[in-house]
Amino acid sequence: MKNINYLNYFAVGLPLLILITYPLFKEGALIFALLSTILTGLIQFILGIKMLIDEPKNKNLKTYIILVIVFFLTLFVTFSMQINEIIKYLLFAFPPILAIYLSVIIYKKAHNENAN
Repeated sequence: MKNINYLNYFAVGLPLLILITYPLFKEGALIFALLSTILTGLIQFILGIKMLIDEPKNKNLKTYIILVIVFFLTLFVTFSMQINEIIKYLLFAFPPILAIYLSVIIYKKAHNENAN
C-alpha cells in the first residue's frame, strides 16, 4: 500500500512539476502539464481497479469506479448529443474531484496500514 501511495503522489504531482518549468518552456510546459493530467487519470484509474480487485467489498472503491464510469458516459452523451453548455462546463470539475477522492482513499489506507 505504501508503494501505491507513492505512485499516487507521483501521478498527482507530475502535472505540477511540469507546470513549474513554465518560465523556461512557456506554452510547451502548459500544454505538457495539461496532457500529463491524462496520465494522472489513467494511473489513478488503474490503481483504483487494482485496489478494488484486492478488496472487492470496499464501498469507497466501488463508488470511485462507478463515478468514473458515470463521468465518461455523461461526457460521451453530452458531447455527442450537443446538450446544454452549462453541463459541459460542470463536467470539468469531475476529474479533480475524482482525483482527490481516490487520493484520500489511498492516503487513509496507507496510513491505517502503517498504524497497525
